[in-house]
Amino acid sequence: MAPANGGGDLSVEPAFVGAGCNRIVNNVSWGPSGLVAFGAQNAVAIFCPQSAQILTTLPGHKAVVNCTQWVLTNKDVHKVGQKELHYLLSGSADGVIMAWEIRPSQRIWRFALQFPGMHKKGVTCLTSVMISATVAICASTSSDGIVHIWKITFPSTDNGNCQISCLDSLSVGSKPMVALSLTMVPGENCGLLLAMGSLDQKIHVYYGDLIGKFSRVCELKDHSDWIRSLDFSQPVMLEGKHNLLLVSSSQDKTIRIWKLASSPASELKKDDIGLTAYIEGPVFVVGSTRYQVSLESLLIGHEDWVYSVEWQPPILIGSNLNQPMSILSASMDKTMMIWRPERNTGIWMNVVTVGELSHSALGFYGGHWAPDGKSILAHGYGGSFHLWRDVGFGSENWQPQRVPLGHFASVFDLAWSQSGDYLLTVSHDQTTRIFAPWKNVKASDNRAMWHEIARPQVHGHDINCVCIIQGSGNHRFVSGADEKVARVFEAPLSFLKTLNYTWAREQGNFDTLDKEVQILGANMSALGLSQKPIYLNSARESPTGTTNDAMDSLETIPDAVPTVFTEPPVEDQLAWHTLWPESHKLYGHGNELFSLCCNHAGTLVASSCKAQSANVAEIWLWEVGSWKSVGRLQSHTLTVTQIEFSHDDTLLLTVSRDRQLSVFSLTKTSDGVDHKLIDKHEAHKRIIWACSWNPVKHEFATGSRDKTVKIWSVNKDSSSVNLLSTLPQFRDSVTALAWRACNQSRNTGLLAVGMDNGFIEIWGIASGNLEASAFSATCAIRLDPFLCHVSTVYRLRWKEVNDSESGVLKLASCGADHSVRVFDVHGK
Repeated sequence: MAPANGGGDLSVEPAFVGAGCNRIVNNVSWGPSGLVAFGAQNAVAIFCPQSAQILTTLPGHKAVVNCTQWVLTNKDVHKVGQKELHYLLSGSADGVIMAWEIRPSQRIWRFALQFPGMHKKGVTCLTSVMISATVAICASTSSDGIVHIWKITFPSTDNGNCQISCLDSLSVGSKPMVALSLTMVPGENCGLLLAMGSLDQKIHVYYGDLIGKFSRVCELKDHSDWIRSLDFSQPVMLEGKHNLLLVSSSQDKTIRIWKLASSPASELKKDDIGLTAYIEGPVFVVGSTRYQVSLESLLIGHEDWVYSVEWQPPILIGSNLNQPMSILSASMDKTMMIWRPERNTGIWMNVVTVGELSHSALGFYGGHWAPDGKSILAHGYGGSFHLWRDVGFGSENWQPQRVPLGHFASVFDLAWSQSGDYLLTVSHDQTTRIFAPWKNVKASDNRAMWHEIARPQVHGHDINCVCIIQGSGNHRFVSGADEKVARVFEAPLSFLKTLNYTWAREQGNFDTLDKEVQILGANMSALGLSQKPIYLNSARESPTGTTNDAMDSLETIPDAVPTVFTEPPVEDQLAWHTLWPESHKLYGHGNELFSLCCNHAGTLVASSCKAQSANVAEIWLWEVGSWKSVGRLQSHTLTVTQIEFSHDDTLLLTVSRDRQLSVFSLTKTSDGVDHKLIDKHEAHKRIIWACSWNPVKHEFATGSRDKTVKIWSVNKDSSSVNLLSTLPQFRDSVTALAWRACNQSRNTGLLAVGMDNGFIEIWGIASGNLEASAFSATCAIRLDPFLCHVSTVYRLRWKEVNDSESGVLKLASCGADHSVRVFDVHGK
């Protein structure tokens, strides 16, 4: 794709979104539409379990998304039938609740409304129940100690708007509610029961009608720690009567099932209620029905806090609705369990256990049933999803399935591989990850779907920057974290073979790889800082019981098993068995690493660190191979925020927090590299966050917190830098830039601009003969907010190798919203 001029019209499609789940209870919801909603930093993400792809992220929240809830739940779908239009609720840490309109079959989503701002602190839980095809009752709880009950009226036509009203507000005191469950009262009363789990270790049950106030009817006090999850079953017929079952879980590691047995209120005199409640459990009366609450069962099996419990969705058999006696629980002990009553005795037993095997994981924050009850989903401490599906015939056989994966903290840097086969990203979640399209896994439109295929580095410090070593040879990269050392990694044999399967290449070159690469994989040390190689000739040897490393003896760290994957790996495999060995450490900087860049020839790496003085703000040059320091460039007085080599590697551009840009000339010598400062400018009025060279000329762009982008050129004798043009002011601080050449002879290109608010624009640039009078820039496209990040864009990178079949350009981005995105850019 090469537009006729720099301002040619463009269209942009999302090719991939990777993001981890916020590590918060109640953050995930799986609705009858088949789609899963979850919070990813300030965005609400929607993913499809069938394709294991994130479909979109919904922008709007200004704080971290704490909870999501499909208004039409798996329990209520029988009341209104399968609908084309679904509504989703989301609550954030600043007390805001939003509603979203989702059309799953058409892949259309839009903002519907924002609830009145009544919560003063973060929303922690949402629950809902449909009372008719167009009316739902919802409840929300917050750290402010208030529970609000809402009535939502949905439009009966496609063009209508939702209506929201607050039915009641319940003040629960200094210990707020953290778990909620709503259900309709069976029978003719048409009221609602609201169960609320509190930090006071009690379950509070309230009753209310559909238009009035809610009042407390009883308390359940058996738990000995915070209540974390509650869920009402559908009405169950026992002895010819409608009964409700309520399941609760707590940080006391137990699960309790409560039976709400109904009988006519006339059977019990009011004077007897106190005595019955004392002997058998709480009693309350709703209309003409009396409910006796008793503990039906105590489930003990988890070894840590039980964060969620959920009844299996009801099954419609003919005209009868059947509630399966099956409960899913998820715990911080890294397991999910399915509980069912034993057929003969009725005693509840754990019949299925699935879990995460990673030694570094800290357990699950929640578990959820698929609408058909054939799959179960967990989200864990590492921001990851885990999906199992029952694939057995006649007997249960729960097997792991693919899910979307991604970082669970801000993603600060990314780089394309030499051939564009994969994308390497680093994050403050202390991991380095590799994403790639898996050619044999196709979407409905026959496009290869992207997956995380390796996790080369799992570190003990937040990782800030990365660069891939260009040129010939094995795949290598250098990463810099919140430490004074840069680390060099080299691809092991297991990754190289997996990469062949990723691209569906011929496997005949495996013998050659075995001869060239002798390292099969890597093991993690006890402290999680260095990754030690596993050599090919020792891979089959059993590990010995002794070690020379005294620190390793302090912890039992399992040996990695480097694996060649023939299909996309799942979280357990990625977290431990796809590490790359660390080959070198680069010492020299006085503070935490901040920026890295490799030249196009693959012979030099430049690095910078956080700095508040000129001596610390030096740019260090490292010779690839020997990894010796061959230069220290001084010009700036504060942190150098980005470093870029020109296309011919003769110039080095640096920009800094001191608002200066500097251009150095580089000349290779027998002793190393000669460097000279050509020019230095106070280029902007605020911090300069980004820079990018024209890939074919000696001109470059800089972007700043002052909301401007400036285009500069280096004169022909490389003696000075001149300002060519200043683009019109942008809507927010410019934090990322990436320049892509389109027509070399006419010197036209595309400049991608990322901003602090998450928005991305692509500008057409025509520089002509490098004279200011010949320069022109036009905005080719502003990406739709539903395609963009919802927080700061930290890095943009064009894939330098075109897709040969389609000629589509690919643009990658990463940002503070924990997401990595790849866009297909088409010319019109």
